[in-house]
Amino acid sequence: MKDNYLLKTKKAREIYDTVKNLPVIDYHCHLSPKEIYEDKPFDNIGEMWLGADHYKWRLMRTAGIDESYITGSASWKEKFIHYAGALEFAAGNPLYHWSHMELSMFFGIDESLTAESAGDIYERANKYIRDNLLSPRKLIEQSAVETLCTTDDITDSLSYHAKIKADASFKTRVIPSFRTDNLLLVRKRDYPDYIKKLSAAADTEITDLASLKSAVEKRLDFFVLNGCKFTDVGIPVFPDRVSDDERADAAFKAALGGQEISDADYSGFVGNMYLFLAGLYKRKGLVMQWHTAVYRNANSRLYEALGADCGVDCVGNPVSGEALIKMLDAVNRSSGLPETVIYTLNPSNAEQIASVAGAFPNVRCGAAWWFCDHKRGIRQEMEIIAENGTLGVFLGMLTDSRSFLSYARHDYFRRILADMLADWTEAGEFDEKSAEELAIRVSYKNIKELMGE
Repeated sequence: MKDNYLLKTKKAREIYDTVKNLPVIDYHCHLSPKEIYEDKPFDNIGEMWLGADHYKWRLMRTAGIDESYITGSASWKEKFIHYAGALEFAAGNPLYHWSHMELSMFFGIDESLTAESAGDIYERANKYIRDNLLSPRKLIEQSAVETLCTTDDITDSLSYHAKIKADASFKTRVIPSFRTDNLLLVRKRDYPDYIKKLSAAADTEITDLASLKSAVEKRLDFFVLNGCKFTDVGIPVFPDRVSDDERADAAFKAALGGQEISDADYSGFVGNMYLFLAGLYKRKGLVMQWHTAVYRNANSRLYEALGADCGVDCVGNPVSGEALIKMLDAVNRSSGLPETVIYTLNPSNAEQIASVAGAFPNVRCGAAWWFCDHKRGIRQEMEIIAENGTLGVFLGMLTDSRSFLSYARHDYFRRILADMLADWTEAGEFDEKSAEELAIRVSYKNIKELMGE
């Protein structure tokens, strides 16, 4: 899967040639700063692919593979072979595309991965890993990653970010992002314990809403000192109201005391915090990202056995357009909107969100996210952005991944982008010269400029 893959015409290949070698800015990922710093060579492709990739786990489960070959005690080779068996007939699944692109880009292996070929490919890939001492940093550098933004809880010490920054031998910039999910999930059973952790990290006794907000601002200042430019939230609920400080304070104190909180007070507390956080982000020049329409941990038995991120999150109900409008309007009236990127996991919501984004300053639609970042979904999201606004400000691809091989997805995206723009130019719907510049902007320039570089 190289050369003319996904590029139907000569014009598509010409546009792709202008972007294929551009650096990568991965502004939202889940790579481990610890693994980047330690830079331990990988042992085998089975562990590289299947050690923490819930995309692949999910595919294997849908193919009927026993859990022992997914997250269980089977050997990495056995797991790899069973994954190959699931992949062999997964036509149309982006994992089919990505897995073969990764084999080609990082291992020079261009054969189809099947149950029959898996044993041989496993040994050849492992030999390549050993011979080249493949490690996280080597894969990042090979992928021409200029900057990557990890996803970090607001209590994180950022010690590994500091260590990476101090190592002049590694040229890729690794910066933290301020992730507030645990701060806002006040209904979680261990929420009081989390607040104790936040209190210690911020060196602030947290007893009420005011002290909570003070602690959060201290942590944000610490993140900014460590290079943070992006913030993020991806909780299942989107607030449909904003409680005043008095009511939000009562809800927070109830949560600290382990008491139940009504749906209205929960939503109102989150809305109050969204408003507060957006004001902080505006003052400190940070980008605010909202990930919406996700349902977490649907299979409670697997979640209880394996924990979060085990492959049982799902597309959630679409966010209420009215709630989104009111939240954006409240922020705009209060502090003014920071640079804001809105993602949806439910594609039925995408056109509505695109129209809402056009009504406010500094608001953009995000990339096709998670279950939507397949060939059709990527193109569809770009078409919706183009039809409702301007593709010229779109920030392009991100990996949203824990895998160091996932930078193949940036090439996947650039091919889809080039092919779409070629279709438009060849149909006489868009200027050929502008198409090349637009491809460069979407692939690299826009996100670089947003980061102030």
